[in-house]
Amino acid sequence: MRVIQTIQAATLSLIFITVVVTAAAAGDKGHSTSHPTPLDKKTEDRARYVIKIAGCNDCHTTGYAEAAGKIPEKDWLKGDAIGWRGPWGTTYASNLRLYMQKLSEAQWIKVSRSVELRPPMPWFVLREMTEQDLRAMYRFIRNLGPAGEPAPAYLPPDQEPPKPYILFP
Repeated sequence: MRVIQTIQAATLSLIFITVVVTAAAAGDKGHSTSHPTPLDKKTEDRARYVIKIAGCNDCHTTGYAEAAGKIPEKDWLKGDAIGWRGPWGTTYASNLRLYMQKLSEAQWIKVSRSVELRPPMPWFVLREMTEQDLRAMYRFIRNLGPAGEPAPAYLPPDQEPPKPYILFP
């Protein structure tokens, strides 16, 4: 009886090890931990232009609007702790540099085409962007690299956010 139990335990252990090793070798397809795709000059310039005219930095880069856009790129898109409070609750501009590290390029395209976020994020603008522009943005942000801290979490309407925050009517 002990021999059978030992064989069963050994077989289960071997199966477990095989599954773990196979999964590790295949990598986690849900997250993108690989190095970013290198940027060519044309893609980099396009992404910089789209990020500027779409107003991404206005909310996702601390102090960008107040500095009239004179913030170094190394400080772009790290999110902001200023809350946006309205009937929906309080939202915060996310740290896109950390967020993009969790997504593959294909996942970013899919999210951009389907997501509906709380105000003031103009999620509908993402849907209007070309796939080429979305890919350029993704590659640009990934090449900036992870930096900063995650933005504060969403607060429901009945919770008073810490200051500072912007109050919508």
